Amino acid sequence: MRHQRRKHLHLKRLFHNAVKVNLDQTSRVVILSDLHMGNGGIHDEFRANAPLVKAMLQSCYLPGKFSLVLNGDIEELFKFPLESITSRWAEMFDLFLEFRQNGFFWKTYGNHDAVLPSRESYPLAESMADAVRFSYGDDNLLVFHGHQVSVHLWEQYSLLNKTVVFLLRYLAKPAGIKNFSVAYNNRKQFAIEKTIYDFSNRQRIVSIIGHTHRPLFESLSKVDYLNYRIEELCRAYPSLDEEKRARTKQRIGELKAELSACSAKAKRKRLGGGIYDEITIPSVFNSGCTIGKRGITAIEIDSGTIRLVYWYNGKQNRRFISERDNSPTKLGSTAFSKIVLNEDSLDYIFSRINLLA
Repeated sequence: MRHQRRKHLHLKRLFHNAVKVNLDQTSRVVILSDLHMGNGGIHDEFRANAPLVKAMLQSCYLPGKFSLVLNGDIEELFKFPLESITSRWAEMFDLFLEFRQNGFFWKTYGNHDAVLPSRESYPLAESMADAVRFSYGDDNLLVFHGHQVSVHLWEQYSLLNKTVVFLLRYLAKPAGIKNFSVAYNNRKQFAIEKTIYDFSNRQRIVSIIGHTHRPLFESLSKVDYLNYRIEELCRAYPSLDEEKRARTKQRIGELKAELSACSAKAKRKRLGGGIYDEITIPSVFNSGCTIGKRGITAIEIDSGTIRLVYWYNGKQNRRFISERDNSPTKLGSTAFSKIVLNEDSLDYIFSRINLLA
């Protein structure tokens, strides 16, 4: 309990010290996290999706007058020296800075790029922040990476960082081993998301994080996924004809049975049924990452609506299909497309938080 209170106090300090930005009904912002940019070599996890990231920023979000927030772990400093990263991806850094003309550009730091505030020659130094706090009327959205929940990580970072950097640069990278990261540990993912969820509900705010590499509206856990699928079907139900209503009702019954079985299994394993209690409170969002094998995810805030979107190259992945009207939108003459995974109005989200949290 005391350990949990310390985490909440740290997050409170993060909230009060965050860079403050006002949003209104005309604001447009895109949030990306976990690029893990390297030196462009075979062990650089960013390299595969770099053309997609560049195309969507340059041809969609920049001309669309979006501001940009990069939410931590943008550079992979555990495995590569900063100079090799900034040299290889100089055009990307210049592109990031162009978003200042649309309103603002901020970059928070994560555990893989935490040393950057001490690097004066870093090209994005003037845009660095621990966290960004969006004020939307009387409500707030806090954008931070998420590693801050691991108290031991930020208290003992110096020694831990040196050890991890040595292991990854000189042992794991030559062997082609992926980063040892919370992103590959389900129990740690759950613990981080649960702590941030509890904190966000206490403060009645929205938290937008990265770090765990998994987007909020997809694959937090099977229990959460089933909850959202049921919610999507319930949303669609009123507008359906009688025949489709019957099929939808049957499908909801099947999903409820599966949800009950999953919840019972999770309790037996003491994993919990997800980060939520009986009522889902939409207080935590996760932009996912840009190093996915089939595509990347991002968070958009657009004219009072928040969206989780999926950008990909090639055939649409079946696990991103839902009952929502989310037909792919092609990016100009490129092979890239975008699909909306989930969206809701900020007014609805904050109403639900303030009524239920």
